[in-house]
Amino acid sequence: MDYGTIEYKIGRTAMKPLKVATKNEEKQHLLDADFQVGASSVVDMENMPEPDNPLYRRNVEHPTSNFDTMVHLLKGNIGTGILAMPDAFRNAGWVIGLVGTMTMGIICTHCMHILLRCSRELSRRTQMPSLNFSEVVEMAFRTGPEPLQKYSGVAKLLVNIFLFITQIGFCCVYFVFVAANLQEVVKHYFVDISVHWYLLMLLVPLILLNWVKSLKYLTPASLFASIVTCSGLVITFFYMLQGLPNVSTVNAFASWGQLPLYFGTAVYAFEGIGVVLPLENNMKNPEDFGGWNGVLNTGMVIVASLYTSVGFFGYLKYGDKAVLGSVTLLLPPNEILAQSVRLMMAIAILLSYSLQFYVPFNIIWPTIKSYFPQEKSRNYAEYITRTLMVFITFVFAIAIPNLGAVISLVGAFSSSALALIFPPLIEIVTFWPDKLNRNWWILGKDIAIVLLGFAGFLIGSYVSIMNILYPETTS
Repeated sequence: MDYGTIEYKIGRTAMKPLKVATKNEEKQHLLDADFQVGASSVVDMENMPEPDNPLYRRNVEHPTSNFDTMVHLLKGNIGTGILAMPDAFRNAGWVIGLVGTMTMGIICTHCMHILLRCSRELSRRTQMPSLNFSEVVEMAFRTGPEPLQKYSGVAKLLVNIFLFITQIGFCCVYFVFVAANLQEVVKHYFVDISVHWYLLMLLVPLILLNWVKSLKYLTPASLFASIVTCSGLVITFFYMLQGLPNVSTVNAFASWGQLPLYFGTAVYAFEGIGVVLPLENNMKNPEDFGGWNGVLNTGMVIVASLYTSVGFFGYLKYGDKAVLGSVTLLLPPNEILAQSVRLMMAIAILLSYSLQFYVPFNIIWPTIKSYFPQEKSRNYAEYITRTLMVFITFVFAIAIPNLGAVISLVGAFSSSALALIFPPLIEIVTFWPDKLNRNWWILGKDIAIVLLGFAGFLIGSYVSIMNILYPETTS
Protein backbone atom coordinates (compact mmCIF):
# COMPACT_ATOMS: atom_id res chain seq x y z
CA MET A 1 0.00 0.00 0.00
CA ASP A 2 2.44 2.47 -1.09
CA TYR A 3 0.20 5.49 -0.86
CA GLY A 4 -1.30 4.69 2.51
CA THR A 5 0.54 7.63 4.03
CA ILE A 6 -1.58 10.07 2.01
CA GLU A 7 -4.35 8.98 4.33
CA TYR A 8 -2.60 10.74 7.17
CA LYS A 9 -1.30 13.77 5.27
CA ILE A 10 -4.60 14.64 3.58
CA GLY A 11 -6.54 13.73 6.67
CA ARG A 12 -4.61 16.33 8.63
CA THR A 13 -4.62 19.14 6.06
CA ALA A 14 -7.88 18.79 4.17
CA MET A 15 -10.24 18.00 7.03
CA LYS A 16 -11.88 21.12 8.35
CA PRO A 17 -14.91 20.36 10.52
CA LEU A 18 -17.65 22.81 9.66
CA LYS A 19 -20.71 21.46 11.42
CA VAL A 20 -21.64 18.33 13.32
CA ALA A 21 -25.22 17.26 12.79
CA THR A 22 -27.33 16.80 15.91
CA LYS A 23 -28.65 13.39 16.79
CA ASN A 24 -32.18 14.28 15.68
CA GLU A 25 -30.92 15.65 12.35
CA GLU A 26 -28.93 12.47 11.75
CA LYS A 27 -31.92 10.22 12.51
CA GLN A 28 -34.22 12.27 10.31
CA HIS A 29 -31.77 12.14 7.44
CA LEU A 30 -31.31 8.40 7.84
CA LEU A 31 -35.07 7.87 7.75
CA ASP A 32 -35.56 10.12 4.73
CA ALA A 33 -32.67 8.89 2.59
CA ASP A 34 -32.92 5.82 0.39
CA PHE A 35 -30.37 3.16 1.22
CA GLN A 36 -28.67 1.89 -1.95
CA VAL A 37 -26.59 -1.28 -2.10
CA GLY A 38 -24.04 -2.99 -4.33
CA ALA A 39 -20.96 -1.50 -6.01
CA SER A 40 -22.90 1.65 -6.91
CA SER A 41 -24.31 2.02 -3.42
CA VAL A 42 -22.04 4.87 -2.37
CA VAL A 43 -24.09 7.73 -0.97
CA ASP A 44 -25.03 9.90 -3.96
CA MET A 45 -23.20 12.94 -2.67
CA GLU A 46 -22.24 14.20 -6.11
CA ASN A 47 -25.91 15.04 -6.80
CA MET A 48 -26.30 16.95 -3.57
CA PRO A 49 -26.38 20.76 -3.81
CA GLU A 50 -22.79 21.97 -3.82
CA PRO A 51 -23.10 24.09 -0.64
CA ASP A 52 -24.28 20.99 1.28
CA ASN A 53 -21.79 18.58 -0.24
CA PRO A 54 -18.55 18.18 1.75
CA LEU A 55 -16.89 16.64 -1.34
CA TYR A 56 -16.65 20.14 -2.82
CA ARG A 57 -14.99 21.56 0.28
CA ARG A 58 -11.81 19.53 -0.02
CA ASN A 59 -8.69 21.65 -0.16
CA VAL A 60 -6.35 19.41 -2.19
CA GLU A 61 -3.25 21.19 -3.44
CA HIS A 62 -2.50 18.80 -6.31
CA PRO A 63 -5.63 16.72 -7.10
CA THR A 64 -5.18 13.59 -9.17
CA SER A 65 -6.97 12.70 -12.39
CA ASN A 66 -8.90 9.44 -12.87
CA PHE A 67 -5.91 7.96 -14.72
CA ASP A 68 -3.47 9.01 -12.00
CA THR A 69 -5.72 7.45 -9.38
CA MET A 70 -5.94 4.23 -11.39
CA VAL A 71 -2.14 4.01 -11.59
CA HIS A 72 -1.80 4.63 -7.86
CA LEU A 73 -4.51 2.05 -7.10
CA LEU A 74 -2.71 -0.59 -9.17
CA LYS A 75 0.63 0.24 -7.57
CA GLY A 76 -0.91 0.14 -4.11
CA ASN A 77 -2.26 -3.37 -4.72
CA ILE A 78 0.53 -4.94 -6.76
CA GLY A 79 3.59 -5.65 -4.64
CA THR A 80 5.28 -8.73 -3.21
CA GLY A 81 1.87 -10.38 -2.79
CA ILE A 82 1.40 -11.02 -6.50
CA LEU A 83 4.74 -12.84 -6.68
CA ALA A 84 3.61 -15.13 -3.85
CA MET A 85 0.41 -16.26 -5.58
CA PRO A 86 1.92 -19.49 -7.01
CA ASP A 87 2.68 -20.47 -3.41
CA ALA A 88 -0.93 -19.64 -2.51
CA PHE A 89 -2.20 -21.91 -5.31
CA ARG A 90 0.13 -24.66 -4.07
CA ASN A 91 -1.60 -24.48 -0.70
CA ALA A 92 -5.07 -24.58 -2.26
CA GLY A 93 -4.87 -26.59 -5.49
CA TRP A 94 -5.56 -24.99 -8.84
CA VAL A 95 -9.37 -25.37 -8.65
CA ILE A 96 -9.73 -23.75 -5.22
CA GLY A 97 -7.03 -21.28 -6.20
CA LEU A 98 -8.93 -20.06 -9.26
CA VAL A 99 -12.34 -19.89 -7.62
CA GLY A 100 -11.04 -18.69 -4.27
CA THR A 101 -8.86 -15.89 -5.64
CA MET A 102 -11.65 -14.45 -7.76
CA THR A 103 -14.09 -14.78 -4.85
CA MET A 104 -11.60 -13.14 -2.49
CA GLY A 105 -11.17 -10.33 -5.00
CA ILE A 106 -14.95 -9.76 -5.15
CA ILE A 107 -15.30 -9.77 -1.35
CA CYS A 108 -12.32 -7.47 -0.78
CA THR A 109 -13.54 -5.05 -3.48
CA HIS A 110 -17.00 -5.06 -1.91
CA CYS A 111 -15.45 -4.22 1.47
CA MET A 112 -13.63 -1.33 -0.19
CA HIS A 113 -16.98 -0.04 -1.44
CA ILE A 114 -18.41 -0.45 2.07
CA LEU A 115 -15.60 1.67 3.50
CA LEU A 116 -16.09 4.30 0.79
CA ARG A 117 -19.86 4.42 1.29
CA CYS A 118 -19.53 4.79 5.06
CA SER A 119 -16.86 7.46 4.65
CA ARG A 120 -19.16 9.56 2.49
CA GLU A 121 -22.14 9.09 4.77
CA LEU A 122 -20.06 10.07 7.80
CA SER A 123 -18.59 13.02 5.93
CA ARG A 124 -22.13 14.21 5.29
CA ARG A 125 -23.09 13.79 8.93
CA THR A 126 -20.05 15.57 10.32
CA GLN A 127 -19.52 17.95 7.37
CA MET A 128 -15.87 16.89 7.22
CA PRO A 129 -14.59 17.00 3.61
CA SER A 130 -12.54 13.81 3.98
CA LEU A 131 -11.85 11.04 6.47
CA ASN A 132 -9.11 8.44 6.76
CA PHE A 133 -9.61 4.81 7.77
CA SER A 134 -9.27 5.26 11.53
CA GLU A 135 -11.35 8.45 11.48
CA VAL A 136 -14.17 6.64 9.66
CA VAL A 137 -14.24 4.09 12.48
CA GLU A 138 -14.14 6.83 15.10
CA MET A 139 -16.98 8.83 13.52
CA ALA A 140 -19.07 5.69 12.93
CA PHE A 141 -19.01 4.94 16.65
CA ARG A 142 -19.34 8.59 17.69
CA THR A 143 -22.48 9.15 15.59
CA GLY A 144 -23.79 5.59 15.82
CA PRO A 145 -25.90 3.82 18.44
CA GLU A 146 -25.67 5.61 21.77
CA PRO A 147 -24.28 2.64 23.78
CA LEU A 148 -21.30 2.44 21.39
CA GLN A 149 -20.45 6.15 21.28
CA LYS A 150 -18.14 6.00 24.29
CA TYR A 151 -15.99 3.43 22.48
CA SER A 152 -15.15 5.67 19.49
CA GLY A 153 -11.63 6.38 20.76
CA VAL A 154 -10.95 2.71 21.44
CA ALA A 155 -12.18 1.76 17.95
CA LYS A 156 -9.89 4.33 16.34
CA LEU A 157 -6.93 3.12 18.39
CA LEU A 158 -7.64 -0.50 17.43
CA VAL A 159 -7.66 0.30 13.70
CA ASN A 160 -4.42 2.28 14.05
CA ILE A 161 -2.83 -0.69 15.82
CA PHE A 162 -3.78 -3.05 12.99
CA LEU A 163 -2.63 -0.51 10.40
CA PHE A 164 0.68 -0.25 12.22
CA ILE A 165 1.10 -4.04 12.43
CA THR A 166 0.11 -4.48 8.78
CA GLN A 167 2.54 -1.89 7.45
CA ILE A 168 5.38 -3.07 9.69
CA GLY A 169 4.61 -6.58 8.40
CA PHE A 170 4.87 -5.34 4.82
CA CYS A 171 8.24 -3.78 5.65
CA CYS A 172 9.44 -7.12 7.07
CA VAL A 173 8.30 -8.92 3.93
CA TYR A 174 10.10 -6.34 1.77
CA PHE A 175 13.26 -6.82 3.83
CA VAL A 176 13.21 -10.61 3.36
CA PHE A 177 12.22 -10.36 -0.32
CA VAL A 178 15.14 -8.10 -1.25
CA ALA A 179 17.64 -10.21 0.70
CA ALA A 180 16.39 -13.52 -0.78
CA ASN A 181 16.55 -12.29 -4.37
CA LEU A 182 20.00 -10.73 -3.93
CA GLN A 183 21.20 -14.00 -2.40
CA GLU A 184 20.05 -15.96 -5.46
CA VAL A 185 21.90 -13.67 -7.87
CA VAL A 186 25.14 -13.51 -5.91
CA LYS A 187 25.06 -17.26 -5.21
CA HIS A 188 24.93 -18.06 -8.90
CA TYR A 189 27.73 -15.74 -10.03
CA PHE A 190 29.97 -15.43 -6.97
CA VAL A 191 29.57 -17.09 -3.57
CA ASP A 192 26.79 -18.67 -1.50
CA ILE A 193 26.36 -16.99 1.89
CA SER A 194 23.48 -17.00 4.33
CA VAL A 195 20.49 -14.73 3.70
CA HIS A 196 21.08 -13.25 7.16
CA TRP A 197 24.23 -11.50 5.91
CA TYR A 198 22.23 -9.85 3.14
CA LEU A 199 19.69 -8.66 5.70
CA LEU A 200 22.55 -7.17 7.72
CA MET A 201 24.03 -5.47 4.65
CA LEU A 202 20.65 -3.94 3.82
CA LEU A 203 20.17 -2.50 7.31
CA VAL A 204 22.28 0.66 6.98
CA PRO A 205 21.05 1.63 3.45
CA LEU A 206 17.43 1.23 4.57
CA ILE A 207 18.05 3.32 7.70
CA LEU A 208 19.56 6.11 5.60
CA LEU A 209 16.76 5.86 3.01
CA ASN A 210 14.15 6.18 5.74
CA TRP A 211 15.79 9.27 7.17
CA VAL A 212 14.24 11.08 4.19
CA LYS A 213 11.31 12.92 5.78
CA SER A 214 9.39 14.17 2.74
CA LEU A 215 7.56 11.99 0.25
CA LYS A 216 8.24 14.64 -2.35
CA TYR A 217 11.87 13.55 -2.54
CA LEU A 218 10.83 9.90 -2.85
CA THR A 219 8.57 10.47 -5.86
CA PRO A 220 11.30 9.77 -8.48
CA ALA A 221 12.22 6.57 -6.66
CA SER A 222 8.57 5.52 -6.58
CA LEU A 223 8.15 6.18 -10.31
CA PHE A 224 11.30 4.21 -11.10
CA ALA A 225 10.09 1.36 -8.89
CA SER A 226 6.77 1.25 -10.77
CA ILE A 227 8.49 1.03 -14.15
CA VAL A 228 10.86 -1.69 -12.94
CA THR A 229 8.00 -3.68 -11.39
CA CYS A 230 6.00 -3.66 -14.64
CA SER A 231 9.08 -4.74 -16.63
CA GLY A 232 9.79 -7.52 -14.15
CA LEU A 233 6.23 -8.84 -14.35
CA VAL A 234 6.34 -8.92 -18.16
CA ILE A 235 9.56 -10.95 -18.13
CA THR A 236 8.16 -13.23 -15.41
CA PHE A 237 5.12 -14.01 -17.59
CA PHE A 238 7.51 -14.69 -20.48
CA TYR A 239 9.13 -17.48 -18.48
CA MET A 240 5.96 -18.82 -16.86
CA LEU A 241 4.11 -19.30 -20.16
CA GLN A 242 6.89 -21.28 -21.83
CA GLY A 243 6.55 -25.07 -21.96
CA LEU A 244 3.54 -25.33 -19.66
CA PRO A 245 2.79 -28.92 -18.61
CA ASN A 246 -0.65 -30.51 -18.58
CA VAL A 247 -2.94 -29.33 -15.79
CA SER A 248 -3.10 -32.92 -14.50
CA THR A 249 0.50 -32.60 -13.28
CA VAL A 250 -0.54 -30.34 -10.37
CA ASN A 251 -3.07 -30.84 -7.60
CA ALA A 252 -6.63 -29.71 -8.21
CA PHE A 253 -7.26 -29.67 -4.46
CA ALA A 254 -4.81 -29.40 -1.57
CA SER A 255 -5.24 -30.75 1.94
CA TRP A 256 -7.50 -28.95 4.39
CA GLY A 257 -4.53 -28.15 6.59
CA GLN A 258 -2.94 -26.03 3.88
CA LEU A 259 -6.01 -23.89 3.12
CA PRO A 260 -5.38 -21.38 5.96
CA LEU A 261 -1.96 -20.66 4.42
CA TYR A 262 -3.70 -19.99 1.09
CA PHE A 263 -6.15 -17.66 2.83
CA GLY A 264 -3.38 -15.66 4.49
CA THR A 265 -1.41 -15.23 1.27
CA ALA A 266 -4.49 -14.34 -0.78
CA VAL A 267 -5.69 -11.72 1.72
CA TYR A 268 -2.17 -10.32 1.92
CA ALA A 269 -2.12 -10.00 -1.87
CA PHE A 270 -5.31 -7.91 -1.86
CA GLU A 271 -3.55 -5.40 0.37
CA GLY A 272 -4.98 -2.19 -1.07
CA ILE A 273 -7.85 -1.29 1.26
CA GLY A 274 -5.58 1.17 3.03
CA VAL A 275 -5.16 3.25 -0.14
CA VAL A 276 -8.88 3.48 -1.02
CA LEU A 277 -9.80 6.53 1.06
CA PRO A 278 -6.53 8.45 0.55
CA LEU A 279 -6.81 8.04 -3.22
CA GLU A 280 -10.48 9.04 -3.31
CA ASN A 281 -9.77 11.99 -0.99
CA ASN A 282 -7.09 13.26 -3.38
CA MET A 283 -9.12 13.00 -6.62
CA LYS A 284 -10.14 15.92 -8.79
CA ASN A 285 -13.44 14.14 -9.50
CA PRO A 286 -14.06 11.89 -6.47
CA GLU A 287 -17.53 10.96 -7.75
CA ASP A 288 -15.79 8.89 -10.47
CA PHE A 289 -14.12 6.59 -7.95
CA GLY A 290 -17.14 4.40 -7.04
CA GLY A 291 -19.86 2.89 -9.20
CA TRP A 292 -19.94 -0.21 -11.37
CA ASN A 293 -17.57 1.23 -13.99
CA GLY A 294 -15.66 3.56 -11.68
CA VAL A 295 -11.95 3.68 -11.00
CA LEU A 296 -12.14 1.27 -8.05
CA ASN A 297 -13.95 -1.56 -9.86
CA THR A 298 -11.89 -1.16 -13.02
CA GLY A 299 -8.62 -1.25 -11.11
CA MET A 300 -9.59 -4.21 -8.94
CA VAL A 301 -10.71 -6.27 -11.96
CA ILE A 302 -7.21 -5.79 -13.39
CA VAL A 303 -5.62 -6.66 -10.04
CA ALA A 304 -7.71 -9.81 -9.50
CA SER A 305 -7.01 -10.97 -13.07
CA LEU A 306 -3.26 -10.50 -12.61
CA TYR A 307 -3.26 -12.33 -9.27
CA THR A 308 -5.22 -15.24 -10.69
CA SER A 309 -3.01 -15.46 -13.78
CA VAL A 310 0.28 -15.35 -11.89
CA GLY A 311 -1.01 -17.84 -9.32
CA PHE A 312 -2.39 -20.36 -11.82
CA PHE A 313 0.37 -20.29 -14.42
CA GLY A 314 3.11 -20.03 -11.79
CA TYR A 315 1.79 -23.11 -9.97
CA LEU A 316 1.21 -24.98 -13.23
CA LYS A 317 4.75 -24.21 -14.39
CA TYR A 318 6.65 -24.88 -11.16
CA GLY A 319 4.33 -27.13 -9.12
CA ASP A 320 5.47 -27.84 -5.56
CA LYS A 321 8.64 -25.79 -6.09
CA ALA A 322 6.42 -22.72 -5.58
CA VAL A 323 7.00 -23.18 -1.83
CA LEU A 324 9.77 -20.53 -2.03
CA GLY A 325 7.24 -17.71 -1.66
CA SER A 326 8.19 -15.64 -4.70
CA VAL A 327 7.99 -16.70 -8.31
CA THR A 328 11.17 -14.70 -9.06
CA LEU A 329 13.13 -17.28 -7.05
CA LEU A 330 11.90 -20.01 -9.42
CA LEU A 331 13.15 -18.49 -12.67
CA PRO A 332 16.08 -20.28 -14.38
CA PRO A 333 19.32 -19.29 -12.63
CA ASN A 334 21.51 -19.79 -15.70
CA GLU A 335 19.87 -17.07 -17.80
CA ILE A 336 20.88 -13.44 -17.51
CA LEU A 337 17.35 -12.25 -18.29
CA ALA A 338 15.96 -14.25 -15.37
CA GLN A 339 18.66 -12.96 -13.04
CA SER A 340 17.88 -9.42 -14.17
CA VAL A 341 14.27 -9.94 -13.03
CA ARG A 342 15.48 -10.80 -9.54
CA LEU A 343 17.62 -7.68 -9.43
CA MET A 344 14.87 -5.50 -10.89
CA MET A 345 12.23 -6.66 -8.42
CA ALA A 346 14.70 -6.44 -5.53
CA ILE A 347 15.51 -2.82 -6.41
CA ALA A 348 11.84 -1.95 -6.90
CA ILE A 349 10.83 -3.41 -3.54
CA LEU A 350 13.83 -1.82 -1.82
CA LEU A 351 12.76 1.62 -3.07
CA SER A 352 9.15 0.94 -2.05
CA TYR A 353 10.12 0.10 1.55
CA SER A 354 10.29 3.74 2.58
CA LEU A 355 6.79 4.43 1.24
CA GLN A 356 5.38 1.56 3.30
CA PHE A 357 7.39 2.79 6.27
CA TYR A 358 5.72 6.22 6.28
CA VAL A 359 2.39 4.83 7.45
CA PRO A 360 3.48 3.22 10.75
CA PHE A 361 5.85 6.10 11.43
CA ASN A 362 3.08 8.66 11.05
CA ILE A 363 0.87 6.65 13.39
CA ILE A 364 3.26 6.68 16.34
CA TRP A 365 5.29 9.85 15.73
CA PRO A 366 2.66 12.39 16.90
CA THR A 367 2.61 10.74 20.34
CA ILE A 368 6.40 10.59 20.61
CA LYS A 369 6.80 14.15 19.32
CA SER A 370 4.68 15.53 22.15
CA TYR A 371 7.45 14.60 24.62
CA PHE A 372 10.01 16.82 22.84
CA PRO A 373 8.94 20.49 22.84
CA GLN A 374 12.27 21.83 21.54
CA GLU A 375 12.92 21.60 17.82
CA LYS A 376 16.50 20.34 18.12
CA SER A 377 15.63 17.52 20.51
CA ARG A 378 12.57 16.71 18.37
CA ASN A 379 14.75 16.27 15.28
CA TYR A 380 17.09 13.92 17.13
CA ALA A 381 14.10 11.99 18.46
CA GLU A 382 12.67 11.62 14.96
CA TYR A 383 15.89 10.18 13.54
CA ILE A 384 16.20 7.80 16.50
CA THR A 385 12.57 6.69 16.09
CA ARG A 386 13.02 6.06 12.38
CA THR A 387 16.21 4.08 13.03
CA LEU A 388 14.63 1.95 15.74
CA MET A 389 11.59 1.16 13.59
CA VAL A 390 13.78 -0.01 10.69
CA PHE A 391 15.80 -2.06 13.17
CA ILE A 392 12.59 -3.71 14.43
CA THR A 393 11.74 -4.88 10.91
CA PHE A 394 15.32 -6.13 10.58
CA VAL A 395 14.99 -8.19 13.77
CA PHE A 396 11.75 -9.80 12.60
CA ALA A 397 13.24 -10.49 9.17
CA ILE A 398 16.26 -12.16 10.81
CA ALA A 399 13.97 -14.22 13.04
CA ILE A 400 11.68 -15.35 10.20
CA PRO A 401 13.61 -15.48 6.89
CA ASN A 402 10.91 -17.76 5.35
CA LEU A 403 9.29 -15.37 2.87
CA GLY A 404 6.14 -17.42 2.25
CA ALA A 405 5.52 -17.90 5.98
CA VAL A 406 5.90 -14.18 6.71
CA ILE A 407 3.48 -13.25 3.92
CA SER A 408 0.87 -15.75 5.12
CA LEU A 409 1.16 -14.60 8.75
CA VAL A 410 0.88 -10.89 7.92
CA GLY A 411 -2.11 -11.58 5.67
CA ALA A 412 -3.95 -13.80 8.14
CA PHE A 413 -3.30 -11.71 11.25
CA SER A 414 -3.58 -8.09 10.17
CA SER A 415 -4.69 -7.84 6.54
CA SER A 416 -7.78 -9.97 7.21
CA ALA A 417 -8.80 -7.62 10.03
CA LEU A 418 -8.46 -4.48 7.93
CA ALA A 419 -9.85 -5.92 4.69
CA LEU A 420 -12.63 -8.22 5.94
CA ILE A 421 -13.53 -7.55 9.58
CA PHE A 422 -13.55 -3.79 10.09
CA PRO A 423 -15.44 -2.63 6.92
CA PRO A 424 -18.65 -4.66 7.54
CA LEU A 425 -18.53 -3.77 11.24
CA ILE A 426 -18.27 -0.10 10.28
CA GLU A 427 -21.31 -0.48 7.99
CA ILE A 428 -23.36 -2.09 10.76
CA VAL A 429 -22.50 0.64 13.26
CA THR A 430 -22.97 3.46 10.73
CA PHE A 431 -26.43 2.43 9.51
CA TRP A 432 -27.84 0.76 12.62
CA PRO A 433 -30.74 0.43 13.21
CA ASP A 434 -32.90 2.41 10.77
CA LYS A 435 -31.59 1.26 7.39
CA LEU A 436 -30.55 -2.24 8.39
CA ASN A 437 -34.03 -2.99 9.75
CA ARG A 438 -35.43 -2.40 6.27
CA ASN A 439 -32.59 -4.34 4.58
CA TRP A 440 -32.03 -7.32 6.88
CA TRP A 441 -30.04 -9.21 4.26
CA ILE A 442 -27.32 -6.53 4.41
CA LEU A 443 -26.89 -7.23 8.10
CA GLY A 444 -26.66 -10.96 7.35
CA LYS A 445 -24.12 -10.34 4.59
CA ASP A 446 -21.97 -8.18 6.85
CA ILE A 447 -22.05 -10.75 9.66
CA ALA A 448 -21.04 -13.49 7.19
CA ILE A 449 -18.03 -11.47 5.99
CA VAL A 450 -16.99 -10.71 9.57
CA LEU A 451 -17.19 -14.41 10.47
CA LEU A 452 -15.13 -15.32 7.38
CA GLY A 453 -12.50 -12.73 8.29
CA PHE A 454 -12.47 -13.77 11.95
CA ALA A 455 -12.13 -17.47 11.08
CA GLY A 456 -9.29 -16.66 8.70
CA PHE A 457 -7.73 -14.43 11.34
CA LEU A 458 -7.68 -17.17 14.00
CA ILE A 459 -7.02 -20.29 11.94
CA GLY A 460 -4.74 -18.60 9.42
CA SER A 461 -2.60 -17.00 12.12
CA TYR A 462 -2.31 -20.26 14.04
CA VAL A 463 -1.34 -22.34 10.99
CA SER A 464 1.08 -19.64 9.78
CA ILE A 465 2.82 -19.56 13.16
CA MET A 466 3.03 -23.37 13.15
CA ASN A 467 4.45 -23.19 9.64
CA ILE A 468 7.15 -20.82 10.89
CA LEU A 469 7.99 -22.97 13.92
CA TYR A 470 7.65 -26.38 12.22
CA PRO A 471 7.91 -25.79 8.44
CA GLU A 472 8.53 -29.43 7.56
CA THR A 473 5.25 -30.62 9.12
CA THR A 474 2.89 -28.00 7.65
CA SER A 475 4.27 -27.55 4.14
